[in-house]
Amino acid sequence: MERIANRTRRLPSLRLTAAITLSAWLAGCAMTHEPPGGQHAAPIPAEYEAWFDGGIEAPMDGHDWDRVNRAQDTIEAGHYEEAIEQLQPLMEMGFPPAYYEMGKLYERGLGVEADRVEAARLYGKAIERPSPIHGHASLNLGRLYLEGRGVERNDLLAYYLLWQAKDADLERNADALLARLLAEGGEGVEADPELAQRLYEQAAARGEAQAIEALAKAYAPGGWLEEDPAQSMDYAQRYADVLESEAAAGEVNAMLQLASLYTTDGLLGDQPDQRVHWLQQAAEAGDLDALARAGRDMTRAGEQQQGVALLEDAARQGHVDAMAFLGQTLLEPEVGSPEPVRAERWLREAIEHGSVDAHVILGRALVEGQAGLNDLPRGMGLLEQAAERHDPLALAQLGSLYLNDERVAGQPYIALDYLERGHELGHPWATEQLGDALLEGRGSPPDPSRAEELLENAADQGQTGAMRILGAAYLSGDVLPYHPTRGQDLLERAAQAGDTTAMTQLGEAYLDGSLEDVPSEGIRLVRQAAQQGDAYAMVVLGRAYRHGDGVERDLAEANRWLTQAQQEGHDSADDALTYVQRDLGAQGDIEALVAAAEDGHPGAMADLGRAFLNGEGVERDQGRAEYWLGQAHQAGHAGAAASLGRMYMDRGDSATAVDYLEAAVARGHAGARANLGEAYLTGDHVDQDVERGLELLHAAADAGMPHAAFLLGEAHQHGDGVEQNAEEAERWYQQAIDAGADYANAALGLALMRGDGAIEQDVERGYELLHQAAEQGHPGAQASLGREYLRGGNIETDPERGANYLYEAASQGHRSARLALAEAYLASRGLQANQEQALLWLDDVFESEGQMAVETLRQLLSDEEALAAAGDVEVETEE
Repeated sequence: MERIANRTRRLPSLRLTAAITLSAWLAGCAMTHEPPGGQHAAPIPAEYEAWFDGGIEAPMDGHDWDRVNRAQDTIEAGHYEEAIEQLQPLMEMGFPPAYYEMGKLYERGLGVEADRVEAARLYGKAIERPSPIHGHASLNLGRLYLEGRGVERNDLLAYYLLWQAKDADLERNADALLARLLAEGGEGVEADPELAQRLYEQAAARGEAQAIEALAKAYAPGGWLEEDPAQSMDYAQRYADVLESEAAAGEVNAMLQLASLYTTDGLLGDQPDQRVHWLQQAAEAGDLDALARAGRDMTRAGEQQQGVALLEDAARQGHVDAMAFLGQTLLEPEVGSPEPVRAERWLREAIEHGSVDAHVILGRALVEGQAGLNDLPRGMGLLEQAAERHDPLALAQLGSLYLNDERVAGQPYIALDYLERGHELGHPWATEQLGDALLEGRGSPPDPSRAEELLENAADQGQTGAMRILGAAYLSGDVLPYHPTRGQDLLERAAQAGDTTAMTQLGEAYLDGSLEDVPSEGIRLVRQAAQQGDAYAMVVLGRAYRHGDGVERDLAEANRWLTQAQQEGHDSADDALTYVQRDLGAQGDIEALVAAAEDGHPGAMADLGRAFLNGEGVERDQGRAEYWLGQAHQAGHAGAAASLGRMYMDRGDSATAVDYLEAAVARGHAGARANLGEAYLTGDHVDQDVERGLELLHAAADAGMPHAAFLLGEAHQHGDGVEQNAEEAERWYQQAIDAGADYANAALGLALMRGDGAIEQDVERGYELLHQAAEQGHPGAQASLGREYLRGGNIETDPERGANYLYEAASQGHRSARLALAEAYLASRGLQANQEQALLWLDDVFESEGQMAVETLRQLLSDEEALAAAGDVEVETEE
């Protein structure tokens, strides 16, 4: 306790001199409003000038001082009510020391209910007139204004009051408090880091713990002075030394502060042994609050067993907060399994002792089914009781329950009332939810402007959900103005804080181009979220691997992530996984294709039907092919209907084939249009209907079907159903060529080479097209060019080259090329056979003689009879 220097008037002259000096300095301050530290602040507001203008000293004699001193002694003895009775008449006489002593009682709640508003008023009265306590009262009042305790924070008044206290040279902490204000400045006060540093150093030199700690933090990374780890560590150790001295004297708070120095974020770094030591010291000191705090801090530090034991000790001694925190710890242990029965017992006891926190902790556990507790009505009842006592978390939780319609019937109007109340009480989660509801228009019409304000407010308070919601809204631009830079910044902040949904949203934005195209960063974020268990991130990552977005395409990885997402229960994982299984099936993984088909994917069912139809990866099975194609057709798959149509057309069941092809055409299948159009145009398997055939072929060609364009080229070249038209024929051929149909290249080349259709002969151009297609490996072009070399006429005869081209075409299975070779080979040996026998025989020749067959042909094709046999076989370009 600060003692008043003048206990009696035995030295009146010295007292008078000091008063005159103090009054003169204060008068100077009143004239200049500039304390000794320099000009850093605006002028003192007029209504507070009485605190700084000196004034007339109170007329106190030795008897008055004795009465003040007796009141101090009474306070020290703990007889507060008696001391108040002693101070009341002294205050009525206007004596500053009496106001000061009474102010301390109100600030500390000694003998009266704590009332910092009244304390501030009394301190103000104490400094209206000069006295030996003027500096002490200025310091106490300045601290209240600096910290906003009992009075609204006022940096300007704090600045002047603290300078006034500093000048009184009290050997208290005025220097450190003033330095704290000047380090970063305040409202109406300019920052002066250099002066702040000097003030802190002066206070530290006197051993003030507050100043030493402040300098340790200032020199640490992120501090307001130039980073200097060595200086920071030196001050931190000095601070620890001061605290150890206080701890040795039994100061429990010093023990707890020492423990905090050795945490991960502490000034002396993570040293578990030291931390536990000081926490145990605090607990053993016997202070019940310290015991509870030590238990709480030890559980948070990972010392679960010891922490719980200390909390339980404090709880048994009646510490209500320890009961509540113990219950919460047992529900959500850092290590080990939850103990719901034991947790509920302590929470119920805390509730019986009036703990609102326990109401909320147990209520939330019951409504969320935490640790096996599950009693929605009882949980909501507890939350309602806490809400009636204006607990902001209870209000936020009730708002969430009524808003989300998951465990109770949604009542958004009621939810908004709870959330408004929680927001007004300053709970950031309530503010976030309220902003989100107003953004989407749940419970009230949409209010984007207020929603934005609320979400910004919650984001500023560190609410990552608000950052994510607001960031996504800015990025989409649907409700709030499109602001991608701000949206990106908010999502990055939420992602850095560990919000996996924000990571996924930001990753998707990088992948889909909503933000600057940085696929690698998008994949990194989505993978990070997936590895932390975010099911939707797993889906996004699986899709990326399937399509090769930002990563090399890898269906096995896609399958792995989507399977994991499916196991986590994400709704969209099933469909995405089925697509991957279908893709795996297309790569030959028939088991994956079967799985996708059995999951009901129409495309997979169609692919599996075609696999059985063609014997790709499985044995041919006409029945199973028809079953799976039929299943896909019933599911609306156009390709399956087209495949069934072609299958029945080959069987000769034209009526059924046309029905399926018409169904495929109705579903927009371009290939079916081409198939059906060709059938109607030529009258093959159906009654000829040239107009319908051309209509279908034009529609298919316009849809990008190259074979339809080829068929139209052929029709106009040969006059099939339409008049011959060279310009139209070449246009359609070229369209087919541009769409990748190399057989159209061969057909146009042959037409130009021969000039026997609508297109006029152009041997040079025709040869160029045929040669180009032949060199690219097209068997029809090779067969046509081989025959031209054998026949001569259009180009110079070259039996050797002709034999080579025919052999290459025949080796690829080209039917007419194989027949030409067979006829030539047999004729050269005086043999004859029908076409089927000749082709079967040729298979044996190629297998047994290989290159020798070609050499033999080169020699024997000079024989006129063999040459004529090969030249007489008509060559088809074939698809």
